[in-house]
Formats: sequence, structure tokens, C-alpha cells
Amino acid sequence: MEAKYLHVGIPITNKKPNMTYVEPFKVWITDVDDYDFKIEYLKYEEGTPFPEILHKNPHIAYAVEDMQPYFDQAQQVLFGPAELSADTEFSYILLDNTIIELQAPKK
Repeated sequence: MEAKYLHVGIPITNKKPNMTYVEPFKVWITDVDDYDFKIEYLKYEEGTPFPEILHKNPHIAYAVEDMQPYFDQAQQVLFGPAELSADTEFSYILLDNTIIELQAPKK
């Protein structure tokens, strides 16, 4: 298994300039390339399908080839997998009491 670091996600309560709204997930996000250290800020809206733990805690995101080995190690799968783009899916897991976002090619 190999995981490539993508970004750290930090939930916020006030929108930042240039955030993008992702309608299916009812969340505002920043572009990780707009900030040093690859930070993604997220502002969750009411009715978001993401669990409450994501609204209040940061996560670390990694690109992986296959999510299943990470699911097998996880304390809990918090969300997903769900479609991120036409060829990528994502999921959130809890591993060692840390929220991790996994991004992998669709199968």
C-alpha cells in the first residue's frame, strides 16, 4: 500500500473568498493550491450528507490506488465511497482516531 499526501482539510464556520459550492454535498471548499501547505478549508451547510465529526475536526487526504486495504484497517468508514469526479471516488475513514480522506481511481 502506498498513499500520496494531497492536503489537510480544516472545517470553518465563515466563508473565505473564492470558495466553490459543491451542491451534491452542500459544502463550500477552497482550492488547495490557493494556500501554502495544501490546505483545504470547508464550510458545511445544513443538510450536508457528511457526518458531524467532519464538521468539527480536520482531516488529512491521500491518493491511493485501492481503498479496500484502508477500509480493512479503519476503526470506522465515516462516509463513502462517493464520486469525486468522472474517474475518481473518495471516502472518509477513521484510523488511529484520525480522520483520513482517501481518493482512488473508480473501479
